[in-house]
Amino acid sequence: MLRDLQNYLPILVFLGLAMGLASALMMVSWFRAKQTPYAEKNTPYECGFDAFDLPEDNARGRFDVQFYVVSILFIIFDIEIIFLFPWAMTLQKIGWFGFSSMMVFLSVLTIGFIYEWKKGALEWH
Repeated sequence: MLRDLQNYLPILVFLGLAMGLASALMMVSWFRAKQTPYAEKNTPYECGFDAFDLPEDNARGRFDVQFYVVSILFIIFDIEIIFLFPWAMTLQKIGWFGFSSMMVFLSVLTIGFIYEWKKGALEWH
């Protein structure tokens, strides 16, 4: 059992060094940076538009649809990246058939991206 735990020692050392370095860098930036917040800096920022107050009893308000379109496009292209990682790791094993099928997949996504771009879905108004 002790021998099995010794296999994890380099990982624990690496995690300790990473957390120590991250903490040290955060402390250095905290002490070196100017700590002068102002009212505009402390306001909450969400969704790409200015914050507004709604009455407490009414949670229904108008939101810009552009935020939802951009978030859906982000999810679509994020899923594309999820499919690219396993494909890249097994590319030598799957051969030309796997390569050509991924190129078809990427071309369909590229055509969709160009369509969205031409329609102006990526423009932030």
